[in-house]
Amino acid sequence: PDAVQTDAAANPGNSGGPLVTLDNEVAGVINSGVRGGDNVGFAISAGLTERVIPALIQRGEYDHSYVGIAPVDVGPDLARANNLPITWGVYVDGTRSGTPADDVLRGSTGSTAIDGQEIPTGGDVIVNMDGTVIQTRQDLGTFLALDTSPGDTVTVTVIRNGATERVRLTLASRPEQ
Repeated sequence: PDAVQTDAAANPGNSGGPLVTLDNEVAGVINSGVRGGDNVGFAISAGLTERVIPALIQRGEYDHSYVGIAPVDVGPDLARANNLPITWGVYVDGTRSGTPADDVLRGSTGSTAIDGQEIPTGGDVIVNMDGTVIQTRQDLGTFLALDTSPGDTVTVTVIRNGATERVRLTLASRPEQ
C-alpha cells in the first residue's frame, strides 16, 4: 500500500536506499529496481516507512492491520449485477471465519451472469472507513497501513442490500502468510 512508482534509475542493489525528490525530500525507500528492462522502480512511501521502522527497531517486527475479507474492486459489471448506484468501492466477496469481518461484514450470497461472466452478488460494498473514502482495494490497503493499528475500532460505511449502513469493526493483526 501507498507505494511510490518511479522511472528514475533504480537497480536491485539500490533496495533499502532513499528515493529523493528534486527538493531533497525523501519520498520513500526503494524496495525493488528495474526488472526485465521495463524501467519502473518502486519504493515504500515515506509515510509507511515512518510507521514501520520505529516498531522494527523497538520490537523487531511490525503488526499490520487486518480485516479478513476477500476484496474486489467495484466496476461497471459488478455494480450492474448488484444494482449499485456507484461504480467504485470495495466489494466484499467473502469473509474469513474468526477474523474481524466475520459477523460484521457480509460476503457474496450468489452470482449472476453478465456477458457470459459470473459476477458475485449480495456482498457488502465498503465506501468509507472513519471518514476516508474507499474507492479501490489500494485505497483500503493504504488506509489500513497509514491510519490504523491492530486493535483500533473503525466505522465502516457499506452499501448493503441497496441501503447505506455503518458498522463498527475492530481490526486485528494480519496473520503470517
